[in-house]
Amino acid sequence: MAFKCVSQKVAQAIDVELMSSSGGFSIDQLMELAGLSVAQAVQKSFDTKKNPNVLICVGPGNNGGDGLVAARHLYHFGFKPSLYYPKQPEKDLYQRLVVQCKNLNVPIYKELEQAGDNLVDKSDIILDALFGFSFQGEVRDPYKEIVGIFEKTSKPIVSVDIPSGWNVESGPTEHVKFQPQVLVSLTVPKQCVSHFKGKHHFVGGRFVPPSLAEKFKFDVPVYPGADQVVEMNL
Repeated sequence: MAFKCVSQKVAQAIDVELMSSSGGFSIDQLMELAGLSVAQAVQKSFDTKKNPNVLICVGPGNNGGDGLVAARHLYHFGFKPSLYYPKQPEKDLYQRLVVQCKNLNVPIYKELEQAGDNLVDKSDIILDALFGFSFQGEVRDPYKEIVGIFEKTSKPIVSVDIPSGWNVESGPTEHVKFQPQVLVSLTVPKQCVSHFKGKHHFVGGRFVPPSLAEKFKFDVPVYPGADQVVEMNL
């Protein structure tokens, strides 16, 4: 299935349009749809019995919020999620998502090392929900360590929207070159997808109205059944 990719500028304009008075979506709605799409992509890519333990690496912004929502859905899908969330914003939206995870007894950690064990070593899958398409520059602490682990680990990585630390348009950088096994593009694929060499590329954008896709000149793929994601040809 062929697909069009968009630039950072267009991706930002699409989000603004979705959350405008004419688009009608709230940030909460979009985050819920994104997190559900990510969780469904994980469910389609991995067996809960063989790979139950999912470490969700949560960033400080909306990409991290998508990860928090995904954690809740993964729990209900039969996985065992845990959160590495080193920098937790005080904004009400993120606090409520944390409460939802706590109510499911999802472990939440601010440090990678726990009682002599590294959280990555105890996981079967890593969900990269650190930075989205607005990220620019070099990865800094406290996220530099975990992105360094992404570069070296043999554990499968699932990246939310773009691999964290990549340039949204030109892909891997001098400092961040890791390749996730699964990429979940949200709303519409970004230009860096052309550098993705993993196994599965999903798009989660079943909420996009045809008028918006027409305005920004991209196609909404056909989603099978009741699925919130569709796998694209690489």
